[in-house]
Amino acid sequence: MQSKKTYTLQEATRKLEHYCAYQERCHQEVRQKLEGMHMIPEAIDVIIVHLLKHNFLNEERFAKTFVSGKFKIKAWGRRRLTFELKKKDISKVNINQALKAIENEEYIEVFNDLAEKKANSIKESDKFKKRKKLIDYLLYRGWESYLVYEKANELIK
Repeated sequence: MQSKKTYTLQEATRKLEHYCAYQERCHQEVRQKLEGMHMIPEAIDVIIVHLLKHNFLNEERFAKTFVSGKFKIKAWGRRRLTFELKKKDISKVNINQALKAIENEEYIEVFNDLAEKKANSIKESDKFKKRKKLIDYLLYRGWESYLVYEKANELIK
């Protein structure tokens, strides 16, 4: 018979401090981690307040880090970034603030590079199918539809 490990409030707090120090976390991830540790709701609230007070947990900082990383590494567009942050229960104010950190010139440059790279990699002779594949790919990545359709028509004639 396997018994689940139990934690004292101090042990759980220390564990979550390390968890948050290792990588930026949102409130939802921390709450899930604590629930996974079988902590009672009152203890979860006490620990989250402690993490907020000692700046281990900061939703604004998380949103900025998340947006920066996913934009630079995965080349996600604003729509996908917004969607993913909403899934993590990040406030609209923090989402908008994080998205403002992306420069417009850089945003368009990343979009153009991604679109051209993908268009060149699609091995399809039918130009309509090729255009559809490019459009689907870019929309999935969260780029705005007006940019996507404009670029697809420009690249695939």
